[in-house]
Amino acid sequence: MVFSSLKKTTQIILILISFGIVSLILWNTYVFFQEFKIQERIKMEILAAAQKDLALNTDLNANIQLPLTIISTNNNIPMILVNQFGEIESFQNLDTTLVKVPGYIEKQLAVMKKENEPIIINFYENKHSYIYYRNSDLLNKLSYYPITLVLILVLFSTVIYLFFKSNKTAEQNRLWTGMAKETAHQIGTPLSSLMGWLEILRAEKVPDDILLEIEKDINRLHEITDRFSKIGSVPSLSMLDVIECTENSFEYLKSRWSKQIDFHFKPINSKVFTLLNTPLFNWVIENIVKNALDAMSGKGKISIYFEESEDIITIFIKDNGKGIPYEIRKKIFSPGFTTKKRGWGLGLSLSKRIIEDYHNGKLFIKESEINRGTTFGISLKKVSPL
Repeated sequence: MVFSSLKKTTQIILILISFGIVSLILWNTYVFFQEFKIQERIKMEILAAAQKDLALNTDLNANIQLPLTIISTNNNIPMILVNQFGEIESFQNLDTTLVKVPGYIEKQLAVMKKENEPIIINFYENKHSYIYYRNSDLLNKLSYYPITLVLILVLFSTVIYLFFKSNKTAEQNRLWTGMAKETAHQIGTPLSSLMGWLEILRAEKVPDDILLEIEKDINRLHEITDRFSKIGSVPSLSMLDVIECTENSFEYLKSRWSKQIDFHFKPINSKVFTLLNTPLFNWVIENIVKNALDAMSGKGKISIYFEESEDIITIFIKDNGKGIPYEIRKKIFSPGFTTKKRGWGLGLSLSKRIIEDYHNGKLFIKESEINRGTTFGISLKKVSPL
C-alpha cells in the first residue's frame, strides 16, 4: 500500500515537472518572439531613416553608400512605402510572381496595416510618407511554435489521462473479478451442504413436488456460482436457439415473482441461432428483467419480443415502470452507478460487458419515458446451423 502511494506521488511529481518545463519553454518562446518583433521594428525604423536621408540629400558629391546599403540589406521583411496621399510609391520583399496581379499589393498593404503600426517619415513640414510592413517569414514561423507546444502539451495530457484511466479501469476489473470468484467459492460450501440435506429430505419421504422445487433452486445456485466463476475468464460459446434460451430464463423469473406482474413473451415462429454462453446470457436477461420489476415497484407489465434482420436478432425487454431520466442514461452502464438505496450498481455494467465483450453484441436503451416505461435492446449476430 505504501509502495503504491509512493509510486502515485512520484508519477504526479514527474507530471508536474513536465508541465513546468513545457510552460517555461512557452514563456521563453513568447519573450523571444516579442524581442525579435522589437528588433524588426528597429530595423524598419533604421530603414525609414535611410529613406529620409536619401530623399533630403541634394549634394551630388555626398556619400550615399550607407543609406543605400541599409535599404538593400532588408531582404526578409515585406514592406510598402506609401505617400501622404495614400499612393503606393515602392515596395520590397513581396512575392515577385504575384506583384503583377491586380490588387495583390493593395491586399498586402491591408494586411500590413492590421499587423503593425506604420513608421512615419517626415521629410518636410507638409510632406511625409509611411512605411507599412508585416512580420518576416521567420517571425511568422516562430509564432506557430507556441501553438505546436500547446498541442503537444494537450496530447501529452490526453495520453496521461488515458493511461491513468486505463490503469484505474484495470484495477477495478481485477477487484470485481476477485470478488466474483471469491463469492463463487464461498457459495460452494453451503451449496454442497444443501445437496446433502436434499437427500435426507428424500429419505424422509417429503412430497416430490416440494423436493422438485428445492432441487430447482439448488440448481439455480449452481448456475449462479458458475456465472461468478466465469467473470474475468473468456467463456466458451455454443450455437443455441436464442428464442428458447430467452424464454427459459424468462419463465423461471415468471414462476417466482408476484402474480401482480403481467408477464408477456412473444417469440418468433422460427428458431434463431446465435453463439451463446447460457449461464452468462441468462444472467443478462435476469438482470434486465429484475431492473424492470424494481422500476414497476412490484406491479405492472413486462414484455419480451424480438426483431430480426438478415444478420441480426434483437431481443427487446419492455416495462411500464417509472422510466430512466435522460441525464443518467449514459451513466447506468457505468460500474458502481445505481439509483437504488440498496445495490452495488454492477448488474447493468456486467450485462453490457457480457453482451459486448463476450458475445460481440450490443446492449442499449431503445427508448425510455418518465412514468411510461423503458425498453432495453440486446442485439446479437445470427449464425446458420450446420
